[in-house]
Amino acid sequence: VYKLLNKITNLKKKIIGGYYPVNHEIGDLDILRKFEKKKIKISLPAIKDNFKMNFIKCSLNEPFVVNQYGIPEPSMGKVVYPDIILVPLVAFDKKLNRLGYGAGYYDRLIQSLKKKKKIITIGLAFDFQELFSIPVSKYDQKLDYIITNKNVLQ
Repeated sequence: VYKLLNKITNLKKKIIGGYYPVNHEIGDLDILRKFEKKKIKISLPAIKDNFKMNFIKCSLNEPFVVNQYGIPEPSMGKVVYPDIILVPLVAFDKKLNRLGYGAGYYDRLIQSLKKKKKIITIGLAFDFQELFSIPVSKYDQKLDYIITNKNVLQ
């Protein structure tokens, strides 16, 4: 992930949106720690009561709280609009469609952010999570890249 992002953008001026892995999702915390060590701003999602998700600027050394879904999220911090979002997924296809858990948090957030600024979305997955085809609706947001343990799709 780090090598790919260094090729396509100047990371020093960017905010990276990550996630706290749960349910056997591919982990991104080591990647986020590497960004933090290099003084690149990181953020993690926090779910609001109205089924919306915001990214909160944070440090992995700060305390987290567990939300209603059992996912750790920043306990405090400023809402930010990431330039690059690392996206968890349940499954994906070669057309860069992703299947999440069905609540649409990431789809709504990505759609909203794209109206504000240019963003890069990167799905992180294991190779075995690839399906021939993912069912999509008009609300589903296609990713820019999907990085697996074996490939980079774009």
